[in-house]
This record gives sequence, C-alpha cells and structure tokens, in this order.
Amino acid sequence: MNIILYSATAALLLLSFVKDREKTRKALLKAWKAFENILPQFLVVILLVSLLLSLLDHRMILRIIGSESGWLGVLLAAIVGAVTLIPGFVAFPTAALLVNGGAGYMQIGAFISTLMMVGIVTLPVEMQYFGKKLALYRNALAFVFSFLVAFVIGQVMEVVI
Repeated sequence: MNIILYSATAALLLLSFVKDREKTRKALLKAWKAFENILPQFLVVILLVSLLLSLLDHRMILRIIGSESGWLGVLLAAIVGAVTLIPGFVAFPTAALLVNGGAGYMQIGAFISTLMMVGIVTLPVEMQYFGKKLALYRNALAFVFSFLVAFVIGQVMEVVI
C-alpha cells in the first residue's frame, strides 16, 4: 500500500512540475519550511518516548498501560493525554510505538482521544475565549467521552484480533 501511495504522490508531483515549475518549486519550499518547523517537536517527543520505552521493560509497560491494566490503565493514560500537549502528527506515531511496546488498545485510545480533545495546558486560553464555564464543561465532557472511545476501541480490537 505504501508503494502505491508514494508512487501516486511522485506521479502527481511530476505532473505538477510539468504543468507549472514555479508554483511547484514554491510549494516544495513551503512544505520544506513547514517540515523544518515540525521536526524539532517531532524529534523531541520521539526521543522521549524512545527513552521511556528503553527505561521501562515490557512487563512494566504492560502493568501500567497494557491491556491487563484494565480501567486503571485507561484512567492513567487519559490523565497523561489530558495534560500533555503533543500535536497529532506526533501523537499517532507515538501511540504506535507504545502499542508495539505492549500498551493496550483501550489505553492508547483513551490517551489519544484525551490528547486531541482535552486541553489542560491550553485551558486558560480556552477560558479567555469561551468563558470559564463553557471551557470547563467542554473539557469535562471530552474527558468522559474519551472513556467511551477507549471502550469502543477495545471492543473493536477484540473482534479484529
């Protein structure tokens, strides 16, 4: 599948280059600058997760956020996701590393959903724009909803695996 996607991307880039060289060059430069801005955040998170995975053995990961950790592991993962500020393009590869390291699907579902929907770090800014009551209400509902997401992911993965 990756070969198909990379081939299609290369073909479309070549088509764009043939159609308008200058626009394609500008687009590639803009993409490179965006990549340069993203790279430091991406590398730091990947390094931290790699360090964490190297320090914690497989059994420790399983105990904390493995499928055997149950709802306590889901709660811990949800709390970590709620207080962490990681962009989505970094969060999903991080989740894959954690799953490969032994994390449970429900736990990672809770982590990713709170990471994307709950913003403890960004709560002051949200309160400023939406008001304290609405910001707290939205974040609380999103936190609770993440447990539903974790449950559904757990059920789906049980059927798939």
